[in-house]
Amino acid sequence: MADQSIISAVLLGVIEGITEFLPISSTGHLIIAEQWLGKRSDTFNIVIQAGAILAVTIIYWRRLMDLALGWREPKNRLYAGKLIVAFLITAVLGLIVKKMGFELPDNATPIAWALVIGGIWMIFAEWAAAKRPPYTSITWYVAILVGIAQVVAGVFPGLSRSGTTIFIAMLAGTGSRAAATEFAFLVGIPTMYAASGYELLKTVKDGGMAGEDWTSLGIAFVVSTIVAFISVKWLLAYIQTNRFTAFAIYRIIFGGLLLGMVALGYMPQSNDEAPAAAATELRPVITK
Repeated sequence: MADQSIISAVLLGVIEGITEFLPISSTGHLIIAEQWLGKRSDTFNIVIQAGAILAVTIIYWRRLMDLALGWREPKNRLYAGKLIVAFLITAVLGLIVKKMGFELPDNATPIAWALVIGGIWMIFAEWAAAKRPPYTSITWYVAILVGIAQVVAGVFPGLSRSGTTIFIAMLAGTGSRAAATEFAFLVGIPTMYAASGYELLKTVKDGGMAGEDWTSLGIAFVVSTIVAFISVKWLLAYIQTNRFTAFAIYRIIFGGLLLGMVALGYMPQSNDEAPAAAATELRPVITK
């Protein structure tokens, strides 16, 4: 059983690491994975997500240091200000949504539809962005919309936080895929740290840390960090010369597969049966 638990932790860490920042939705993938690998605690889901966030922080540490230490430069102050505005919008709206008592979907069907609709949206966004000059600047308008987009992605698990924010930025005027992706990822760092920290403190307060398998937890964290680092580095190189169309097609196919599994009765139909991992992609928005 111990070996099986470790293998499951490794596999879930790999899935989280690959899907958290690629625009394909970690939620849908973790839901399917946990049908065979078993449910995991909220603490486990928080920890593997933290590993993915750490990986992105490492990748962008030079950029973050430039913004922090070079604040005297108007260009850096302006960019940092836009990151802060986007983060604050997400935090405020996220808290409002949480106070309203928003709950996760009762079954996998909404997530599957979000995957399909998100895929179609990505294709449209790429087409629309291609008609614009490849501007690399991030306007205040883009920053505001990205902040709102993070909340929308949390309210509709399956849309993908990274995908939604990247394409909102592109449609709002940032024609460069690289510039839109960088801003989306940089906004996601404080947002997801804050959300994960909040949830972890809440879990500790509620006594949810009792009985945790710390070995599996540690392994999953390390695996998630390493795999996310590789995935994001690959993505950043890929988008230099390629569109996101392949991800959009994958989402549509995967969403259709998920709908088929629901129709055939292979997926849970209620929250009582749904795996805890369904909250993974939602948590960064609703709790911040």
